Amino acid sequence: MKDRITQEIDKVREELLTLSHNIRANPELGFQEFKAVAWQTELLREHGFMLECPFAGMETAYKATFKGKGEGPRLAILAEYDALKGVGHACGHNIMAACAVGAGIGLSKVMADLAGDVIVLGTPAEEAGGGKVIFVDRGVFEEIGFALIMHPGGKNIIGRGGLAVVSLEVEFFGKAAHSSSPEKGVNALTSVINLFNNINAIRQTWKPKEGPNINGIITKGGEASNIIPEHAVAEFTVRANTRKYLLKMMEDIKVAVESAAMITGTEYKIASDILYAERYPNLTMGETFKKNMETLGEIMHYPDPMASFGSSDIGNVSIEIPTIHEYLEIAPDTVNAHSEGFREAAISSRGDEVVLLAAKGLAMTAYDIFIDANLRERILEEFKKQTVMS
Repeated sequence: MKDRITQEIDKVREELLTLSHNIRANPELGFQEFKAVAWQTELLREHGFMLECPFAGMETAYKATFKGKGEGPRLAILAEYDALKGVGHACGHNIMAACAVGAGIGLSKVMADLAGDVIVLGTPAEEAGGGKVIFVDRGVFEEIGFALIMHPGGKNIIGRGGLAVVSLEVEFFGKAAHSSSPEKGVNALTSVINLFNNINAIRQTWKPKEGPNINGIITKGGEASNIIPEHAVAEFTVRANTRKYLLKMMEDIKVAVESAAMITGTEYKIASDILYAERYPNLTMGETFKKNMETLGEIMHYPDPMASFGSSDIGNVSIEIPTIHEYLEIAPDTVNAHSEGFREAAISSRGDEVVLLAAKGLAMTAYDIFIDANLRERILEEFKKQTVMS
């Protein structure tokens, strides 16, 4: 059956690579991925999937379902397809979309012999907007048992975690005045500077073991040097090992903002983006993926415990249901993600190879989950322990 799955994926090789290259050549930012969605859903519809698009209240989200022979596990393979501002598909999401569609198509050809449903979920705005978080909030994963996704990277890795992260924008509102009479104004920029100083003071109180990290920039500091700024804005990215500790940090930052405003007499406004939770990779599922990839000639590795991790909205999914988010190399790890070099790797010969390898590995792993009740039980046991941790 796995041989059949891989053969079916090979049959649509050209369609999958065309899909990947088209998405790469037409980068669309989060919630604007109309071309990418149209190309994916057209191909899935041609192979008999039932489509819901728009889905979950988002125009560029979709749900493609192929039903098996009866009731059974409901398993989702997730696609990402949004681009980065300025550098296009420098995160390789074109590969992620194509391999998810390919895995779904490969599985669909054997679903007549399997109980359950395979679902390809199109998840928009991973880079900024958190489409998967919106899915979680709107109950999409309540009817799904397992989630699988593959991300291009600099090394073949299973079981890699991710940090909780949130973006904050802080605005201060003061009163303009000529700089020759600063006492007649209320300096909003001074409040921003005070805020940075306050954060530098409170970061000493954050526990290192919780992985606290914050970086900020001033996006607006005034219009001219001879005018007291009446409006100033700063943006921050805040990370921690867990969303629980991240929320604690946000409370501290709010106190820092209040203090900065109090000293100068400004008003303030704090706006936060969607919070991406930490990631809990299901190693039982990951080991299954590892075995399947190794039959395809790809040796998988475990993450360096000393390596720094990024963040993704897949973390929110991993708290809801058993999830894997594994990595396949498309470029050496000296080529940074979100760089022009990584963007070029996303349509390299290796990038194309990974489209097919990932499609096969994800589909084979899903097949194992469909047919093996004992495997499902072990996956769920591990997930329950992870849920307690979260």
